[in-house]
Amino acid sequence: MSAGSEAVRAGESGSTRLFLAVAASAVFISVLTATMINVLIPLIRAQFGASAAQVGWVVTGYALAYAIGVPLYGRISDFFGVRRVFSVGLLGFAAGGLICAFAPSLTVLVLGRIVQGIGGAAIPALAIVSVAKILPAGERGAGIGVIGSSLGVAAAVGPVAGGIVGQLFGWRALFVGTLVLTLILIPLARRVLPDGGSEDERRFDLTGGLLLGLAAGLFLFGVTQGQGAGFGSISSWGSFLGAAISASLFVWRINGVSHPFVAPALFANRGYVAAVLVGFFAMLANLSALVLIPLLLIEVNGLSAGAAGLALTPGAVALALLSPLSGRLSDRIGVRIPILAGVAVMALSMLFISTFAAGASAVMVSAGMLGLTIGMAFVQSPLTNAAAGALPDEEVGGGVGIFQGLLFLGGGTGPALIGAFLAAREEAGSSAINPLHALEAAPFSDAFLAMALALIIALIAAFGLKSGVKEDKQSGRSKKEKPQ
Repeated sequence: MSAGSEAVRAGESGSTRLFLAVAASAVFISVLTATMINVLIPLIRAQFGASAAQVGWVVTGYALAYAIGVPLYGRISDFFGVRRVFSVGLLGFAAGGLICAFAPSLTVLVLGRIVQGIGGAAIPALAIVSVAKILPAGERGAGIGVIGSSLGVAAAVGPVAGGIVGQLFGWRALFVGTLVLTLILIPLARRVLPDGGSEDERRFDLTGGLLLGLAAGLFLFGVTQGQGAGFGSISSWGSFLGAAISASLFVWRINGVSHPFVAPALFANRGYVAAVLVGFFAMLANLSALVLIPLLLIEVNGLSAGAAGLALTPGAVALALLSPLSGRLSDRIGVRIPILAGVAVMALSMLFISTFAAGASAVMVSAGMLGLTIGMAFVQSPLTNAAAGALPDEEVGGGVGIFQGLLFLGGGTGPALIGAFLAAREEAGSSAINPLHALEAAPFSDAFLAMALALIIALIAAFGLKSGVKEDKQSGRSKKEKPQ
């Protein structure tokens, strides 16, 4: 190899590292912003004299805007380019942070959070899309692993940073800090992200995209209302009905127009559908466990909220360390084996918690959670790699966006459904469904058993994944898709 060729490759390697650093940093900030505010809800409620339902919209407003935006941004980037759409998303995220930082009332704060959610939804969706478009198949898993690692670190750091900064400087300081970081990232993102959109004359199917976003938003709103007012309330089942109607109209739309939001063949793609099913049920179980583990340790073990949160730390560290490794592994041996092994470990860990840890020492609970998170580390990055690899090049943006959106819905649905099931089992006061459980935490044992069943569904779906990673039609990257 000539010295000139080596220099070119070194330059490409350096630009790729810079691109991954910017994308991972953006994901870190967006997830940090989502998780850091939760611990400060009591302070915000006290300052504005709001009820629990009113202040809850600080979280709900962000989540709803996020749910609507995530599945849309990927497809939008196919037409207008990742760089342009990602930059607009960062600007919206920064504008929302500015509104929140100086909000004079709770209403304005909620408005700022909605603006943040609309902009922030672009960040994780397009970070993954840009990895899929820039990196060749043999390097894609490692890149996705870097993104997943930043997500895990942010999820672990968010509550801690929120508590410390909020107590020392007030909750507004959190938004000022993330605003400054976001403004720094905008020019960097415009430098390193791929440019260019669709080169044909097709129109962007705005109606189809809005129907999909409306279906996602109404579904999550129904879950949110069910968690508070009950799933039998008009607001809850009415939202689910609206979501079903919107989803049906979306299916009718993509089958009835010449240039749909996404091709109907996307949902006939066995490998892609399998990845969606695995992701939905794995996220449902994983996020539910993240909510129920602290609740178990507080209610049953009598720990403080801070001590209960520490039980999640080993798992968060494991996720951050293992995600890049699992991504590289999926590049080398294919996506199916790591995903099957990861989901199996998750299911076994959930059964362990249901059988032996629920009601036992905090160390046992933390060990079960560590096993669950290790399994998730071997699912998260390879699964996104599998979804992207199953798609034709022209459908990567829309397909990955929908995939990420459905993962978000799984994560949002799980805690509400499992929480409702836990409450029903507590009210019933009966013995554990799990015949091997012999401790004094039967309702929690049943809840973790239900999550194990969700993971068994994910394991069955994982057998439908393709065994390998799609090879690029051309070696390397096209000039159009190189990071600048």
